[in-house]
Amino acid sequence: MDMDSTTSGLYPLHRSKTIHLVRHAQGIHNVIGDKDYKAYMSPDYFDAELTPLGWHQVENLRKHVHASGLAKKIDVVITSPLLRTMQTAVGVFGGEGYTDTVDALPLMLANVGNSARSAISSLNCPPIIAVELCREHLVGGVLTQQLKRHVGVHPCDRRRSVGEYQCLFPAVDFSLASAIESDEDVLWKANIRETREELAIRGKKFFEWLWTRKEKEIAIVTHSGFLFHTLATFGNDCHPLVRKEITKHFANCELRSMVIVDKSMLGSDSSTTDYPGRVPSGPDTQRDEKIANDKPVSGST
Repeated sequence: MDMDSTTSGLYPLHRSKTIHLVRHAQGIHNVIGDKDYKAYMSPDYFDAELTPLGWHQVENLRKHVHASGLAKKIDVVITSPLLRTMQTAVGVFGGEGYTDTVDALPLMLANVGNSARSAISSLNCPPIIAVELCREHLVGGVLTQQLKRHVGVHPCDRRRSVGEYQCLFPAVDFSLASAIESDEDVLWKANIRETREELAIRGKKFFEWLWTRKEKEIAIVTHSGFLFHTLATFGNDCHPLVRKEITKHFANCELRSMVIVDKSMLGSDSSTTDYPGRVPSGPDTQRDEKIANDKPVSGST
């Protein structure tokens, strides 16, 4: 059977990973920013936290990942190191309510970001790792000339120090030197914006970094701009409707599951399911070698 390579692909299973992309739940900056884009420039929204509606979205997504069985499949959660993404990550993928009668540190302390939420346990859930590469970009979308006079770096996208976050999220892992630049936020600049092209390059580096991880099923909690501009670099070899499915904007607390494929030998994992056959060797060995040397017939299956 002839198979058009532009409509179908075949890759070894061990050269793929399943990723579950999540945009953070509604933050306080989203409420006013959706009405007035200039509001994103306000220092009042520095490292914006989730709204009460955002926490309700977190609860609903948490119910979904447990009801669907996804919670048991995820090997690790990667989160952008901002307040709203970490609140979303621990709220959706973390353990149940924390009690101080256990030895394990909580993922999040009570009332972080004035949330009035109880502490969240780190038991019976995947590890959560903070990674700078999937932070929000500094400005996004197609802007009118009027808006261009007002936009700059958004204070809502500036993070706190790692030391402060470690106090608020004790069991979130900030230890990877390759994932966190420094204790203070050296990536945020008061009047320098990251271009969409620069963001796409950073997104590509993030996906390449994923191949250094041994985990096969990964949840990623990040931001709308990062997702949109990174995913826009994919799908050019797909049907237009498939590309649209890949690249459309994420709603707050939306989750989409996708598969990434290692076509360039970036990863080094060996297969855990392949079986070599011919073990032990026997009378079929010469016959097998002859079959292996035969040329395939075009169109045969």
